[in-house]
Amino acid sequence: MDIEQLMPHIEALVFASERPITRMEISDLLGQAFEESMDEERIATCIDAIREKYEAAYYPFQLREIGGGYQFLTKKEYHKTVLQLNGDKHIKKLSTAAMETLSIIAYKQPITKAEIEFIRGVSVDYSIQKLLDKELVVIAGRNEEMVGKPLIYNTSKNFMDYLGINSPVQLPQLKDITNIEIIMPTNGSEAIPENMPSLVVAKDGSLLHTED
Repeated sequence: MDIEQLMPHIEALVFASERPITRMEISDLLGQAFEESMDEERIATCIDAIREKYEAAYYPFQLREIGGGYQFLTKKEYHKTVLQLNGDKHIKKLSTAAMETLSIIAYKQPITKAEIEFIRGVSVDYSIQKLLDKELVVIAGRNEEMVGKPLIYNTSKNFMDYLGINSPVQLPQLKDITNIEIIMPTNGSEAIPENMPSLVVAKDGSLLHTED
C-alpha cells in the first residue's frame, strides 16, 4: 500500500482514538487490519505528510504530537469558539493560589510541598489537593534524601495534554514570558563574608572572644 492510500487510514485512527495514539499503536493496528507488516518508517512519512496537510490555513485543526502520541487538536485561533461548546463543563477556572502552586510545580518539578511553601510563603495543602483532584499534578514518589521522606509532585499527563506538549522541557522559558529577574534565596553559609572573624562561644552561650 502506497503513502497516499495509507494516509486516510492513519487519519481515521487518530480521529477515532479518545487519547493520543502512538506510532507503534498505529503500526500494529494497521498491520492487523491489512494482515501485513507495516514499516514504521513508512508510517512516520505518512504522519509527517498528514501534519503538513493540516497546517494549511483553511483547516481549523492540526495534527499534534502530545503525551507520546498523536491527536487532532483545534488550532489556537479557534479555541475561544470551541470553549463555548463545552468549556464550562470541562474547564474550571483555578484560583490564583492554585495557579501559582501549579506554576511552581511545573517549573521546579519534582518538588516537595515544603519547597513549594518556602517559595510561596504560605500553606499549599488546599491548592495541592485541588490540583490532584483536577488531575493536573500527580504524586511522583518520595524524596528519599530529605528528612521524613516527603512526597514529591510532578505535573500530570493531563496537564501536558492540555498544553499540547510532550514534556515539561517544552514549557515556555520564564525569560520569554516575564521581564522579572527571579532571585533564589541565598544559603546562610554563602552569606557569611569571607573576612568575617569566627566566634568562640562558651557552653552557656556567652561570647568569649573573636579570633583574627
